[in-house]
Amino acid sequence: MSGRHASFPALRFDVDAQDAERWSDALLDAGALSVDLSDPRADTAAETPLYGEPGEPGAGLWPLSRINALFAADADVDRMLSDAAAAIGAAAPLCERYPVAEQDWVRETQRQFEPIEIGAGFWIVPSWCVPPDPAAINLALDPGLAFGTGSHPTTRLCLAWLRETGVAGARVLDYGCGSGILAIAAARLGAREVRGIDVDPQAIRASTDNARSNGVAAHFSLPDALGPGRYDQVVANILANPLIVLAPALSARVREGGRIALSGILDDQQAAVSEAYARWFTLAPWRRADGWVLLHGERRAAP
Repeated sequence: MSGRHASFPALRFDVDAQDAERWSDALLDAGALSVDLSDPRADTAAETPLYGEPGEPGAGLWPLSRINALFAADADVDRMLSDAAAAIGAAAPLCERYPVAEQDWVRETQRQFEPIEIGAGFWIVPSWCVPPDPAAINLALDPGLAFGTGSHPTTRLCLAWLRETGVAGARVLDYGCGSGILAIAAARLGAREVRGIDVDPQAIRASTDNARSNGVAAHFSLPDALGPGRYDQVVANILANPLIVLAPALSARVREGGRIALSGILDDQQAAVSEAYARWFTLAPWRRADGWVLLHGERRAAP
């Protein structure tokens, strides 16, 4: 043994957005270990930000998308690239080829996630990290398949709202629970009853596991399993378009005098969201972060 680390062959090339998914699928079918897509103009003046808002033109991929494909150490990369090109009826592209050094991928991934301070005495701590402040409220949460690790500005806004507006003794509904982080935070902050709802069964499983890891009582289910009843506080960290569609359903879950917090809203979308809820709430910005805004309001009495 020479002691040198093995490396894996990789290649990258740029394609138009309409061809990116076809190339990605074809390379995986041909034997690539992994394929990811990125913006080749990232960190330049020509960068194209994507926020993933459903139903809006252009969401999903960059006009010019960079394909990065990783192959096994003994792979015949030329043959696999040729097979992928033939599968989609295209010519093999000019590629940049480069080696990827073998490493401990789990450890490297874990190094990307560190404890996140939401506020004084309030942290999100991955399981492999030592809490910076053992006496603080520490939410144990690892990155996973479900959305919501606390790193995104919209999640941090919701966590700060729950803590600063207070949930002690309240009935709280987390609609679009993802990883369950907001429901778990509400329980740790003293809510007397917490429910989490999501349309993704994977999110329900992840939320249930995370609540168990944090030793809190919170119930998670699909929307159809949510029984009747209204809540003191409803928080929904989704995106603007779903929030607009869900306005009647979410408003109906807030008791008179109860509060709602809506996040996942870009600054230029807040007027449309506020209008959708105007029958029940007068929504106002609570706080902004990195181009996102959290709207909140109190449920008015029925006329």
